[in-house]
Amino acid sequence: MNKIIIENVKTIFYALVIAIVIRSLILQPFYIPSSSMEPNLLVGDRLFVTKYSYGYSKHSFPFSPPIIKGRIFSSPPKRGDIIVFKTPADNRTDYIKRLIGLPGDEIEFIEGELYLNGLQIFKNKVKNSREVFCGNKKIDVNFFEENLDNGVTFDTAYLKNYTFQNSDKFIVPDKHYFFLGDNRDCSKDSRFLSSVGYVHQNNLVGKAQFIFFSTDVKKGRLFQVWKWRYLIRFERMFKKII
Repeated sequence: MNKIIIENVKTIFYALVIAIVIRSLILQPFYIPSSSMEPNLLVGDRLFVTKYSYGYSKHSFPFSPPIIKGRIFSSPPKRGDIIVFKTPADNRTDYIKRLIGLPGDEIEFIEGELYLNGLQIFKNKVKNSREVFCGNKKIDVNFFEENLDNGVTFDTAYLKNYTFQNSDKFIVPDKHYFFLGDNRDCSKDSRFLSSVGYVHQNNLVGKAQFIFFSTDVKKGRLFQVWKWRYLIRFERMFKKII
């Protein structure tokens, strides 16, 4: 009996070690809890993030143990990547946003338009008067397709009156990055220096790659099997993230 117990404990231990290695070095699942990345990521999306995309830091591991100084096997992210990172405010909370500013870049909002290094980011309106969520309330937005200077295109949502009209000029420090949410008027991101601000390269956790499962949390809970027809977003399963 003791031998059986010991073997079972060993099996569980090895399984945990393998799971931690995979989670820390290869893939980690994340859940989207807020609407700051609508229309591209919805509340209830579950996605996989590749941990090796930008190399490894202490934040690659559970509870961020100080076992790595700086970043190893580092590879720079690309403008337009959707990235999970630890917020500078506490170095614990995971945020997911889109990378807009690289080290040395200048970012500014002028009359609701986004400028990068003095040039306006071109955006083309694709949908008028669309409702998206901001927390628990619905807001009326217009959808735009934005085009970055490296060819990355993606959809964004702006309130019709552009509540974030004008800003100071953000100058991204060395070894830091500037992030924005795609739901521009409902996102706490690098525009808010006291809570997020510029994100150090060591705080990058990984690159969002694809959605593997998604549920509409406003239509029920997963244990309610009889609601799966309406609850599970089958069309979003295994959807590549751009």
